[in-house]
Formats: sequence, C-alpha cells, structure tokens
Amino acid sequence: MLKAWRRSRAIRRVKQGDGRPLQRFRWWQLPLGRALFHLRPSSDGRRPGTYAVDVRHWDNQSGGESTAHLYLDGRHHAQSKIPAVFPVEGGVIEVATSSFGIKRCHYVTTTGEEHQLVPDPKSGEGRRARLERDHPTVSRIVAATSVVMLVIGVGLNLPQIIGPISQVPPIAENLGTFTSPIHLPLWLNITLALGAALASMERALRLRYHWLLDAGGN
Repeated sequence: MLKAWRRSRAIRRVKQGDGRPLQRFRWWQLPLGRALFHLRPSSDGRRPGTYAVDVRHWDNQSGGESTAHLYLDGRHHAQSKIPAVFPVEGGVIEVATSSFGIKRCHYVTTTGEEHQLVPDPKSGEGRRARLERDHPTVSRIVAATSVVMLVIGVGLNLPQIIGPISQVPPIAENLGTFTSPIHLPLWLNITLALGAALASMERALRLRYHWLLDAGGN
C-alpha cells in the first residue's frame, strides 16, 4: 500500500517534456555531474520506442535538486524531481539517487518484472560496467575493497558519532548515554570518512546501495 502510494505521488510530479534533442554525454560531466541510461525497444513489440533517462545531479534549473529527464526516440518526453517514476509503454521507469549517485534506474513491467537500464558507454556508470565486462577479476577486487572500506568506516566511526548524540538531554533522559570504546585521532577519522565516501561512489557507479553501509558512507 505504501509503495503504491509513493509511486502514485511520484507519477503526479512528472511534467511534460519540451521536445528538445538528447545531448551527447561529455567527458567533463564525469563523475557526479550527469548519468545517462538507455532502454531499447522490446523484441516482442510491446515497447516500440527507445527511451533514455538523463539524470542531472544538482540541476541549476531545478534549484540545485537532482532531476531526471525522460527522452523518447531522442526527444525530451518528460521530467521529474527524484525519486521519479515515469509511465512508459508496458510499465514504468523508476529512478532514485543517493548522495553519491544513482541507486536505482529500472524498467518495471506491469507484471512486476524489473530490468535495469543500460548505462551510456561514456558515462561513469558505463565505464564501470566496461571494467566489469573486460576485467572481471579486477572488478571483483574493487567491489570487495569498497565493501571492506565501508564496513571499517562505519564500524569505527559510528560508535564515535553515537557517543556525543547520546549526551543530548532528551536522549540521555530516555535512553541513557553511550561512551564509545573507540577513540581515533582526527586524521584517521578523516581518512576513514574519505575512504567510505569513495567506496560509496564506486558502489553507486554499479547501482549498489545498502541502507546502513552507504548511508554510513554519507
């Protein structure tokens, strides 16, 4: 019920497009300025059009908020603030972001099947996908390193953050206080935070997101 309500609310935010042509992806839009994904026509003819989802992070035209633009056959078809849900032939396209990039860009059919859109080869997501395709071993090492960095960063920084928060009077009165057993030097905390942020960025390029690990990286 809640999911259906959120989807209906997101659909109501969709605005009509202006028909402008889709711009090519430029190298200077890497890594967090823009993301571009494609959905080709289906082989059964149920979805004859070619769709593209162009995500602009911190869109100046939208007051600095992330905006998703839907293109149909190369022309601007619709736009919406994120999280976005675009009705298309045979289902909807759902777009969601985190602080580090895209965490969801999927075509969901009316029967509930999900298909991730294909990233543009020139985009950060496309380059990361090419690394996974051409060098799978290196890709797995990078992915595993990202998880380790997040686990270490969250595991060591979270107790240090909870400690001061627990000292706030309303929290202390109702839940008590917490004293962190971990006390790291400032330079190490900053290093761990930067490492966790880089790890979350790498995972966002693969559209991976975990509510605890990647939120902790944020």
